[in-house]
Amino acid sequence: MREERLHRNLVFAVINSLDLIFNENEYADKVVHKILKSDKRWGARDRRFVAESIYDSVRWKRLYNEIAGTKNHFSRPNLWKFFTVHLVLKGYELPDWNQFTDVPVRRIKGKFDMIQDQRALRESIPDWIDSICEKELGTQWDKEIVALNQQAPVVIRTNTLKISRKELQKQFEKEGIETLPIEGYPEALLLTNRANIFKTQTFKKGFFEMQDASSQLVARYLNVSPGMRVVDACAGAGGKSLHLASLMENKGQLIALDIYKHKLEDLKKRAKRNGVHNIDTRTIVSTKTIKKLKNSADRLLIDAPCSGLGVLKRNPDSKWKLQPDFLEKIKKTQAEILDNYSQMLKVNGQMVYATCSILPSENEEQVKKFLANHPEFTFISENKVSPSESGYDGFYMALLEKKY
Repeated sequence: MREERLHRNLVFAVINSLDLIFNENEYADKVVHKILKSDKRWGARDRRFVAESIYDSVRWKRLYNEIAGTKNHFSRPNLWKFFTVHLVLKGYELPDWNQFTDVPVRRIKGKFDMIQDQRALRESIPDWIDSICEKELGTQWDKEIVALNQQAPVVIRTNTLKISRKELQKQFEKEGIETLPIEGYPEALLLTNRANIFKTQTFKKGFFEMQDASSQLVARYLNVSPGMRVVDACAGAGGKSLHLASLMENKGQLIALDIYKHKLEDLKKRAKRNGVHNIDTRTIVSTKTIKKLKNSADRLLIDAPCSGLGVLKRNPDSKWKLQPDFLEKIKKTQAEILDNYSQMLKVNGQMVYATCSILPSENEEQVKKFLANHPEFTFISENKVSPSESGYDGFYMALLEKKY
């Protein structure tokens, strides 16, 4: 049994949050962010309980739903039944509240044991995702889904334009935050305990960005150097753009493109905090935006939109929002983006195609098709980052060169 007592206001906060996620279709990360801001009196342990309980409930939605017998119908009484399964399986002692009368603890544990031989139920994943991943990954899928159901570690990337990793560690220590360097990831620090790092002076001064270790490999894979003209073609809010800028030591030109203007506005704010001044943001309004940059980039990053199946530990609700037709559509989009955006690269320039997916059909198969249609490009190398082997997000990156 866990020693922590359950507090009514925290449990109600979780129930209210699950109502928004399951019934109003809100995104888990946005709900968690909102609920953590709602009560200033909560300490670090309270905040951890609320956030982890919400994410765990979303992650194990199918499993808990099956055990609770709530049949995907999340009325208020059913939300309590559902969350009770979470509390029982996590070993909490249930308090003497109305909502916890006659809880069938033995039946909950018995049902949990009974479904251990059914992977889709045991690992709480939709059948269609389970079958696609098994088809594409074979027995490796067993290991990957276990890894993807773990809680995501908190990893930050040092902004080397302003501070060294060693110095950043010392700054964190002064603020009572313990971190560890990660071998093989030169700018990465792992937080040993969860903390609200966005309130720290180190964040306000732009000394770091939150970025998973696997994601930190992508910008490095592009072999940029100061003075180059680099295009980040699907920049989004710019995590990788900022990393590229620091690897370029703020020298040269970095053009960050995206179809969403509001994401590029976020990037501008982040760039200012990071002390980055070689980024030029441009919204893709038509094919003209791409044509204007034809044959002009020394380096091109295509961090393509994808299923996100490599980052389920970070975004557990995406497995419930993802639909089979989206997967087919996104593969067509990836192929079109590769075809169209690759024309921005100069002869002898290099390009990285990357996704946060673990499916070969979104990764190496896309690259093979592209190379078959574009003989002017040659394959240099690829890096498949496995969640089960790395302990971090699943990623794919391929480095290609334009020969003529």
